[in-house]
Amino acid sequence: MSPAGRAAVGAKYLSLVVASVVTLLPLLVIFMAAMKTERERATSGPLDPPHDWFNMHNFAFAFTQGGMLTALVNTAIILVVSVTGTVFIGSMTAYAIDRFRFRLRGLVLWAFLLASVVPPITTQVATFQIINGMGLFNTRLAPIALYLGTDILSIMIFVQFMRSIPVSLDEAARIDGASTFRIYRTIILPLLKPAIATVVIIKGVFVYNDFYVPFLYMPSPDLGVISTSLFRFKGPYSAHWEIICAGTVLVILPTLAVFLFLQRFIYNGLTMGATK
Repeated sequence: MSPAGRAAVGAKYLSLVVASVVTLLPLLVIFMAAMKTERERATSGPLDPPHDWFNMHNFAFAFTQGGMLTALVNTAIILVVSVTGTVFIGSMTAYAIDRFRFRLRGLVLWAFLLASVVPPITTQVATFQIINGMGLFNTRLAPIALYLGTDILSIMIFVQFMRSIPVSLDEAARIDGASTFRIYRTIILPLLKPAIATVVIIKGVFVYNDFYVPFLYMPSPDLGVISTSLFRFKGPYSAHWEIICAGTVLVILPTLAVFLFLQRFIYNGLTMGATK
């Protein structure tokens, strides 16, 4: 290998090492802080290792005093309903956009694209008034309604993948007497499994980690979710950072495990529709 080639290979691996350090260092700092006592955290630096690597007191305190069991139940309910609804609404919308020809079809598609570039924070006042007017404020239905009605990305993923499914399958089923809904249920939906896996992972991670929507629309402590339960340890004058870090580790581990186990579906679902 020439000197230039060896330099290119060395630069490639160096960039990978730097990127790995930048990605993993914050997680390592949080994990080490979760193992420290309050005094140890106050007197040591963020990169100093804890004296006891098996100190589980902070994790137990975060789980019991932070109400994380109730938060886990609320998160599970919101997550399952939101993700399931997103899959069906997004796939049905993509099916209608891609398979049917109707007036203003292009305008509808452009409207979805336009909505995706509008910053959500600019519409929060109107959104809050709508949710409050519908009587959904401080209920689990508030975040569910918002998660179901604002996922343009899922529709775009389904539309992209839908274009790779031959229309001849629909025509053959229609000749055999199948209705439009039966074609969607028995032919289209099973063929969308890679895209469904992608949407489930992306939407699930977003709902699981979201703080803003549950914090704004479910202020009651009984309706806390995983992300907002950590906020209880933040006071106006101080913060129990070792407890917050322990709770953060409890929040990160499930999503990290699911992502590492199913990551191949993300890339397959995002690219398969464009390469078929």
